[in-house]
Amino acid sequence: MKLAFVSADTSSARDAARLLEARYGAVPADDADVLVALGGDGHMLQMLHGALKSGVPIYGMNRGSVGFMMNAFRVEGLPERIAAATSETIRPLEMSAVSMDGKAYTAMAFNEVSLLRQSYQAAKLRVTIDRKVRLSELVCDGVMVATPVGSTAYNLSAHGPILPVDAPLLALTPVSPFRPRRWSGALLPNKSRVVFEALEPEKRPVNAVADHNEVKSVLRVDIVQRQEFSARILFDESHSWEERILNEQFRH
Repeated sequence: MKLAFVSADTSSARDAARLLEARYGAVPADDADVLVALGGDGHMLQMLHGALKSGVPIYGMNRGSVGFMMNAFRVEGLPERIAAATSETIRPLEMSAVSMDGKAYTAMAFNEVSLLRQSYQAAKLRVTIDRKVRLSELVCDGVMVATPVGSTAYNLSAHGPILPVDAPLLALTPVSPFRPRRWSGALLPNKSRVVFEALEPEKRPVNAVADHNEVKSVLRVDIVQRQEFSARILFDESHSWEERILNEQFRH
């Protein structure tokens, strides 16, 4: 098994990479059978974006502050752990955004695409799903579409639902909705096309964010899950993604 170790830019991650390379050897990422990501969830997200083209599976070990997508760090028995790991295929959202100056932007997101207010005033948005207007006016601090992988991240902090990783669903979740006040979001089929339009964009400007890519002052954002693109992430058999999802829902 040819391994490439890719560390986040922190001392603990770089030290871990040196330890593992000394123990197991290493090859360049382009020649690897498996990429070993050392860092936190943010580093894993960057690795997943790179894996869209290569198709090489990623096995993460936590050397960061947050590690929901990472396995526990241990130097011993790494090839055996990887060989026994379970594989999950995840597919990204594609965000197509148009800004107030007429420019078009496209970006991928494995976690979520979110719209967030840019000023002291709440955002005012229209929400359309598969060409049908579902909310003619949503007044809120923000709103997002989250994948099953992203459902445990910002979506969960906004009180959105946790989705099993293989569920054919997306979570549509508001952030601090003011009108309609009691609207808590919706579950959508993963083939849905979601469109957010900014109402009163000059008075109530909003930014759009796809993972780590941000577009300021948007007029319209189209979101769809790209079924033809995918990346693979590996989890220890004893602590699979399904087990993590269950643990998260029963935490108290």
